[in-house]
Amino acid sequence: MRSAFLIAILAAAGLVMQQAVKGAVAQESRPDGSGVVVGMAATGNLGATDGALSLGLTGGRRPLYRLQPSDTVEVNFPFAPEFNQSTTVQPDGFIALRGADSVLAVGKTLAELADQVNQAYAGSLRDPQASVTLKEFEKPYFIVSGEVTRPGKYELRSETTVIEAVAIAGGFTSQARHSEVILFRARAGEETKARTLDVKKLLRAKNLGEGLQLGPGDMVFVPQSTISKVRKYLPLPTAGVYVDPTRY
Repeated sequence: MRSAFLIAILAAAGLVMQQAVKGAVAQESRPDGSGVVVGMAATGNLGATDGALSLGLTGGRRPLYRLQPSDTVEVNFPFAPEFNQSTTVQPDGFIALRGADSVLAVGKTLAELADQVNQAYAGSLRDPQASVTLKEFEKPYFIVSGEVTRPGKYELRSETTVIEAVAIAGGFTSQARHSEVILFRARAGEETKARTLDVKKLLRAKNLGEGLQLGPGDMVFVPQSTISKVRKYLPLPTAGVYVDPTRY
């Protein structure tokens, strides 16, 4: 009798726990204020929400490339090849389309631009189904100026620190201020930020790994040292005046 009573209590407790878990899952699967479903998506893939990676479970996702002025794209129509074209993003951010109005391209991904192109041709083509491919784009670069041997613009082909950028530019000149190398970072729609790096201290400590990583468009400026600024006002060294004591 006692065993049957215990079994009934355990069964009831299990049923309550099952209902609580279902309620929690349903609550986590509701959209939040931003419209993104939090938790496990309907597809059952852990870490995926509506086809997008969940930042909490799988880490950050690499952002898609957004078009910039002077980029060249190819626009293709599978059912209307006569409208296939190659066009360049103009300085004002628009691209000119054959037989349609210009559309804004700068700052958009290729998929977003394809949607804009389809809307532009909706009046002349039935179900355009345009595809956009990036053909040419400006390669990432960084600039090194100031007291370096070869100041100029260099391609950013891999992860590069400020110290490595100075080395690529030929190293410091004899007039460089190693302790106050400045990194300027400008991003679209944001104010230019500046950070000072004591390269002399890092080199002395052999701590090259702590140098700031460069991003596309960054500029490294090496200022002139204080002593080199005032050196031009100092008198030049002379050999001195020879005095013959026998004359006196």
